[in-house]
Amino acid sequence: MHNAGMSAKIRRMVETPVERLVLRMAGPSIAIMLISAMYNMADTYFVGSLGTTAIAAVGVSFSLMAVIQAVGFFFGQGGGNYISRELGAKRTWNAEMMASTAFFSSLLAGLCIGLLGLALLRPLALLLGSTETILPNACEYLTFILVGAPWMSASFTLNNLLRYQGSPFYGMIGMSAGAILNIILDPVFIFVFKMGVSGAGLATMISQMVGLCLLLIGSARSDTIAIRLRHFTPTLAKYRQIFRDGFPSLCRQSLVSVATLALNNMAGGFGDAAIAAMSIVQRVGMLVNAALLGFGQGFQPVCGFNYGAGCYDRVKKAFWFCNKLGCALLAVLGAIVFIYAPEIIMVFREDDLDVIAVGTLALRLQSVAYPLVAWIILNNMLLQTIGRAARASIMAFARQGLFLLPLLFILTPHLGILGIQLSQPLADIATFILSLPLGLGVLRQMPSVRLSQPPQPLPDTILDGKGNLTAGEL
Repeated sequence: MHNAGMSAKIRRMVETPVERLVLRMAGPSIAIMLISAMYNMADTYFVGSLGTTAIAAVGVSFSLMAVIQAVGFFFGQGGGNYISRELGAKRTWNAEMMASTAFFSSLLAGLCIGLLGLALLRPLALLLGSTETILPNACEYLTFILVGAPWMSASFTLNNLLRYQGSPFYGMIGMSAGAILNIILDPVFIFVFKMGVSGAGLATMISQMVGLCLLLIGSARSDTIAIRLRHFTPTLAKYRQIFRDGFPSLCRQSLVSVATLALNNMAGGFGDAAIAAMSIVQRVGMLVNAALLGFGQGFQPVCGFNYGAGCYDRVKKAFWFCNKLGCALLAVLGAIVFIYAPEIIMVFREDDLDVIAVGTLALRLQSVAYPLVAWIILNNMLLQTIGRAARASIMAFARQGLFLLPLLFILTPHLGILGIQLSQPLADIATFILSLPLGLGVLRQMPSVRLSQPPQPLPDTILDGKGNLTAGEL
């Protein structure tokens, strides 16, 4: 990484007006999230033509993909949060060492997931919620997802590392190119080569590999941190730092997988149509939240750089700016989804009345709580980025673990399928209430003035006068 390029970037991150800076950072991130959500929906859309059983097979596989994504986000956000604060404090060597360690650790973790999953493929498919009729298709799809697990996990990690450096454009190119390729390859493999569900899995695997190659090219640019094997220096101190900053992401993403697993198993008691309907609702929810997540991801590097530089007034200003726009955006999208819920479900399964009925009500109930999700997500991002690990972990655990899972187990036996449909919006309301004191308390404690000196590094990241790590290095 060239010092001149990084120095210029640091100045931009701590001096550019925060509203303009957030929008600049958010644009590529929003594009990534929207295109990624669309390619997730592409599998559902194209596989939908193969029947309800096929679309349900892709739905149950979502839990595994959420686990792989959780690992990628754990290393990416765990390393990325630290990197942005270190760059803001102009300690670039620490950031360089962390970036390569986080990337290669994610690659190895994805490899372990893939090998273990392939060895236990059938039990894994059943655990994810497959019924006997769904099982063959689920195993076909899962095989390709597991083979591609290493570079899928590494892609999520590297995208986050680039974003936290204030270089979301390079991440956008890699992730978007892979997503677009997936959308192109899906119909080719499914219909032209007549591979069915296997074709959708193969398209996803190939697109993730291409996306990772492009992300690696982006990381080699002059104003970014290059990924180098010689900088892969795994130590307990590094992993402790990754765990501290990445655990909220791991918790949040892992609980998505667990909640989806529970939802699929409970919906399975009401037939394959119920699983297919809730799978569609989940994918639509991902698309609606994609813009907000991208907007929030534009806030995170701004928050990290300025918090590391001691510019707390800019952190607060950026946070409130994002919240106002985010709540307004989700309110509009929620209204659109509520009105056109039946038509949205029919895009995927227009000839299955049971899927349409279950999906329409679930989608309308969830859309009512959409505006609350903006506050929840942005609060979680703030707490995680500034290193408030305990509060961020509580927030990450709350939505799926503290509220959604208990609600599923409590409401479903009494209300049947309505209990499943009600659980997510009620969990969102409860999480919003919990998030108010957690987020507002931190904002009140944060100084409103710019510090003359940035916060000092942790004891295990002290540098000597030449910028080299001392004996207490990471």
